[in-house]
Amino acid sequence: MNLMKNNINPNKKSPFMNKEKCALFQLNISIHMTIIIAMVSILAIGCTSRTVEKEVVESDKPSPVKVIFETDMGNDIDDALALDMLYKYADQNKMEILAITVNKNNKYAPLFIDLMNNWYGYSDIPIGAVTNGAYSGDDGTNYAQTTWEYLADGKRAFSGAASENTVFPEATDLYRKVLSQQPNNSVTIVSVGFSTNLARLLDSPSDDFTELSGKDLINEKVKLLSIMAGNFDENRMQEFNVKIDINAAQKVFKDWPTQIVASPFELGFQIKYPASSIEKDFTWATPHPLVVAYENYLEMPYDRPTWDLTSMIYALEGGSEYFTSSNKGNISVDDEGYTSFVEAPDGKHQYLKVSPEQATALKNAFIDVITSKPKNRE
Repeated sequence: MNLMKNNINPNKKSPFMNKEKCALFQLNISIHMTIIIAMVSILAIGCTSRTVEKEVVESDKPSPVKVIFETDMGNDIDDALALDMLYKYADQNKMEILAITVNKNNKYAPLFIDLMNNWYGYSDIPIGAVTNGAYSGDDGTNYAQTTWEYLADGKRAFSGAASENTVFPEATDLYRKVLSQQPNNSVTIVSVGFSTNLARLLDSPSDDFTELSGKDLINEKVKLLSIMAGNFDENRMQEFNVKIDINAAQKVFKDWPTQIVASPFELGFQIKYPASSIEKDFTWATPHPLVVAYENYLEMPYDRPTWDLTSMIYALEGGSEYFTSSNKGNISVDDEGYTSFVEAPDGKHQYLKVSPEQATALKNAFIDVITSKPKNRE
């Protein structure tokens, strides 16, 4: 046989003569592939496990409290302090600010809120204003106007989106619009002024936003009204927020369909925000609108009761760490503006009290929140 003629190299081994090595080679490939597939599967399972773990952790985080803030901004400085807290809670993703509504019948109240929204990085928050609201006295100490007009280097120090002649949406209309867009039983209203807007919301008819009446809309969307109002200790008095619009307060406590928790005068009066904090803790921002407002409300230095701050923190924290709640019952307002509480197992109202230890804890909490830097200025 002529091997060369048939293109067969006698020195080259035929693959058909080495079947054992071929089989071994294929086995090695199979083993390596199995190992690779197993490693990929383990990595995939690990990634999936971490993803699921992350999703579980994130789902365990409480959702931000949806808040509408109702205020008589400009009457007392505690409104401005409570507003600062609201922004800080939003910075921490603990609160979602749906709207801010004003029940003080003064054009500088919403303008002050507008400049604060802008300074703290929340310029898109809608603002509603009362029309033909109750008269709340002389505005000689209206820090809202003073702060809005405050000059630095010859020009206004704090800008906002609104001009002095801006017409803000009517508060009741804004309430109906915002509430109609929210999930059922999801909204907390923090009210720290007069009840005018709340009473008007109760009476409001169906409109383009929703076919529901005001009372039905509240019943469907609002889970809590955290309100600074009234007086329930032995030293009976006509609390300011109630007496300015007695008819509105009567209506709210009589007809409001969901839970009301009231922080009374005597609670916030026990806890003073220190002037020393205003003087020392905000030097990183000069000027600072909260400091300007505080310094222009009364002659410095002065410590101020934290009435409105208590309703704000309750809306977020609640519980027994900071407060002791009354039993369930009913709050009523007489024709002179005095408030009364009667226990009732099926009542929807409670009011708050504090022990000395709780008062100290609240004061420290207020200072911690208010002296923290806004997220947009860190």
